[in-house]
Amino acid sequence: MDINWILLRQITVLSAFFGLLIGAVTLIPYVGIVSFIFLICFIAPLVISILIKFNCLSLTSIKDSIIVGAIAGFVAYMGFSVIYIPISVILMKFFHLAANYGVGFMLQNAGFFILVVVSVFMGVLGATVNAFSGFLTFCVLDLLSSLKK
Repeated sequence: MDINWILLRQITVLSAFFGLLIGAVTLIPYVGIVSFIFLICFIAPLVISILIKFNCLSLTSIKDSIIVGAIAGFVAYMGFSVIYIPISVILMKFFHLAANYGVGFMLQNAGFFILVVVSVFMGVLGATVNAFSGFLTFCVLDLLSSLKK
């Protein structure tokens, strides 16, 4: 099995960019919930559609779409954590402000190890959900291509 390192790097960079962007947007109080749900559920279809649009990716099997979705989901959540967690901790500890009070209070009292464990767990959850949404994206694209014929 050959790994296309260029494609893997493109998926990683694109997912990290969207994760960082959503990490900054999630700090906005009322927009944060919607952007977090978008991060957990819909990063894979976004990454897959962008890569297909620029002819960087051609999904040939269900396995490809699931792998791309899982990688995109995990990397996007890790990028999200790099922005959201430090800024949220700083806002909570120094200014007593929180975009989401439940998350803010948890972050205020949690140690570094707990933050890392929660981030990795949520990254795996994001990878699982995005693997499924990548599968659904493959099914929709396959259906659309069969309707065009």
